[in-house]
Amino acid sequence: MSWTPGGPSPWGQPGRPGRPRPQPPWGARPPWQDLWPSVARLFARFGGGGRRAGRGALLLLGVLIFLWLVSGFYRVQPDQIGVVMRFGAFVRTAAPGLNYHLPWPIESVERPAVTRINRVEIGYRSRGRDEETGEPTPQRDVPAESLMLTGDENIIDVNFTVFWRISNAPAFLFAIRNPETTIKSVAESVMREVIGRTPIQPALTAARAEIEQSVRSGTQAVLDKYNAGVEITQVQLLRVDPPAAVIDSFRDVQRANTDAERMRNEAEAYRNDIVPRARGDAARIVAEAQGEKEAAIALATGRAQRFNSVLTAYQAAKDITLQRLYLETMEQLLLHTPTLIMDKKLQGVLPLLPLPPWESKPPAESKPPAGGSPPNPPAAKVSP
Repeated sequence: MSWTPGGPSPWGQPGRPGRPRPQPPWGARPPWQDLWPSVARLFARFGGGGRRAGRGALLLLGVLIFLWLVSGFYRVQPDQIGVVMRFGAFVRTAAPGLNYHLPWPIESVERPAVTRINRVEIGYRSRGRDEETGEPTPQRDVPAESLMLTGDENIIDVNFTVFWRISNAPAFLFAIRNPETTIKSVAESVMREVIGRTPIQPALTAARAEIEQSVRSGTQAVLDKYNAGVEITQVQLLRVDPPAAVIDSFRDVQRANTDAERMRNEAEAYRNDIVPRARGDAARIVAEAQGEKEAAIALATGRAQRFNSVLTAYQAAKDITLQRLYLETMEQLLLHTPTLIMDKKLQGVLPLLPLPPWESKPPAESKPPAGGSPPNPPAAKVSP
């Protein structure tokens, strides 16, 4: 197939050979070429022709300018604050109520809600509704956000919520690009840092309030460095559990630790009961022994003094002292010796030693005489 200059090309375009020239989306004739005739017809409809058409155009232009100026009025709701921008740069804030700014494109306004409490969910996604069916969706766990390493190298599953509000509207709008994503990333990072310093047992039980306070203050400090214009009002821990894959084994370990703690407490209670009692018994025995010791010493001292006094008397008067010792000894012997008197007319009576019945108590032990040997055992006395 041949092609001649100036003739139709093989691709259906006149002129030079090659690829066909792309057509614009509005076709071969641009639409603005018909704009001025339409405006001229509109002016002619308002003012007829000639000079009246010029007055109509001015009237229409004035109406358009008036509408453009009126478009600068706007209303700020009670829970909002107006942030006015001039050519995209912040110039002032506006209080709730009816306000005015220079019409677009000179000035524009943003109205963020500064009293509303917003929330960011980390580690989970709460119930919502399916966009297609409208049915409620169950809560969904996000392991990539919730699994954290504790200070003693254990893994726990943490779900928590961060509540925040706007404290500085211009900083909130212009300092950070995506405030909610920034808050979520900062809170998750601070939570991982706090959990990384905390052992697993306090994190699961008693340290929850301390963790919440530490995360809130840490997140607020980082956002203040970013000049984010955000105030963290609360950090709420919803769930702090071991990972689902090992939660049964962990609960078994917890039950074993609880049993061990209970047995330890019982042993401690038994110790607290038996040790003071044993100490009391030991103190009582020591006191009794001390009393017996002092009594024995006092008795021995008294006997020694009595012996010395008798010895002094004996050395002064031997005969009288010996006679006195003999009489006192015989008095003690006869005092505890039973006496049997028999008539002398009785013949053939065999004197027997009158032993007491075996179940009866033995006679009281007689005291040994001072300075002498203990008395002989009592003997029966038979009168002739």
